[in-house]
Amino acid sequence: MKDFIVKRISDFEDRKFENLFPFIMRSNTPSLAPGFTLFPSLKPLHTTLFFHQIFVLILTFLAYASFHASRKPPSIVKSVLGPTVQTNSTSNDTGWAPFNGPEGTHRLGELDLAFLTSYAIGMYFAGHVGDRIDLRLFLVFGMMGSGILTIIFGFGYWFDVHLLGYFIGVQVICGVFQSIGWPCVVSVVGNWFGKEKRGLIMGVWTSHTSVGNIIGSVVASGVLEFGWGWSFLVPGILIIVVGILVFCFLVVSPDDLGFEMMASGKEIEMSLGEENVANLEKAESEEAGLLENKDSDSLAAIGFLEAWRLPGVAPFSFCLFFSKLVAYTFLYWLPFYIRHTAIAGVHLSHKTAGILSTIFDIGGVLGGVLAGFISDVIDARAVTSVTFLLLSIPALILYRIYGSVSMVTNIGLMFISGLLVNGPYSLITTAVAADLGTQDLIKGNSRALATVTAIIDGTGSVGAALGPLLAGYVSTRGWNSVFLMLIFAIFFASIFLVCVAKTEIGRMVSKEKELGSSVTAS
Repeated sequence: MKDFIVKRISDFEDRKFENLFPFIMRSNTPSLAPGFTLFPSLKPLHTTLFFHQIFVLILTFLAYASFHASRKPPSIVKSVLGPTVQTNSTSNDTGWAPFNGPEGTHRLGELDLAFLTSYAIGMYFAGHVGDRIDLRLFLVFGMMGSGILTIIFGFGYWFDVHLLGYFIGVQVICGVFQSIGWPCVVSVVGNWFGKEKRGLIMGVWTSHTSVGNIIGSVVASGVLEFGWGWSFLVPGILIIVVGILVFCFLVVSPDDLGFEMMASGKEIEMSLGEENVANLEKAESEEAGLLENKDSDSLAAIGFLEAWRLPGVAPFSFCLFFSKLVAYTFLYWLPFYIRHTAIAGVHLSHKTAGILSTIFDIGGVLGGVLAGFISDVIDARAVTSVTFLLLSIPALILYRIYGSVSMVTNIGLMFISGLLVNGPYSLITTAVAADLGTQDLIKGNSRALATVTAIIDGTGSVGAALGPLLAGYVSTRGWNSVFLMLIFAIFFASIFLVCVAKTEIGRMVSKEKELGSSVTAS
């Protein structure tokens, strides 16, 4: 009876989303990207599985890097829009109403809150929708909307807009489009790669976050001298161009090209029979007909509350809440902090402060890769995350105390802070989310992956919305208060994973004992 009720609810949800997204829900089977029709040599008869795996990694990497590049401009232009700062340079900062008044940092924090709140709310719905529709079209929809809204924000410069409601409204809508990206790209990569070495693969792949931040910072800072509107226009065009590439070439699942997952779930093989090749050329309606004949409960999308009850989802979600609070506070306020903090007695320019902030993201690239590699080696995601989190506390204290001594110490401590802060954040949003969304309890249900990913990152995004807002208000009491807030957030993030880490340590000890017993017996 319970299974019947769950199935009826799932059918109702599918019909509900079909009414909301009729243009991309006509079939649960994704259509083949048009680029494969234009370039037949890309089809499996002429290429290998490894080629397509790398191709998917590159496309999704570029897609989400462009998402983050288009998010970076608000942090770069903060020092231009916000309250003036007394410097020893000849620049004359006047700010931009309504952000240049005595409560300018409050308004800037509220701007971040508008974007990140809608992003967090949209994340939950995006993952739920993503399990039920063509991920390629849904991802492109999000990219196009994000690009257009980013450009519209920049229009405020040329049309001399000074209405707070205009900027907040644009950010709210943009946040909804931006929330589509993450569940889609994680779900696609999860479809193409098994659990083996997932931490390392996704650790390298998730550097798209930091790479996108770096590209966004460099591009937005480079054109800032021509007017802050250009800092939004160029990244907006960038994500639209990448969206066109995704539309033309992204393949959501190996099945769409005739590759089949082996029963073990660890490897993917390709069947080169004529029947599979013919299926590749047939229309989507025939493929949908074949799917309807399959009696597989594993294809049913998982419910929202049911996904919350999966082991590990709640603790990692709340850990990410605090981890992302810290990471996004740096994302949105680090250039502003650098601009307003004298380094070796000198205040840096807007452009230099923006470019210098990329050191934090460069450290984040290495942190994501290192965390993924370590977690694969010791097979313990929570232990790895807690270790990075606890080490980041003294790193932030040192950066606040000694970061202003010289440029060398600032760069070095900023790099280490980025490595330790972004390591667990990257690990949880990728490898951990993919692990939890494909665990044995749900029998490897690939359609649960986007929902679980959205829950984890959506909860983290609530913290991401709160962090920059609090920084805007707390910074008026001094930057020491901001860093204290971040340290407490890191401490709470580690607390939520203590039980999971203890379980992992117990499992590792048991494996060591079993290994020792087998060696003794032999």
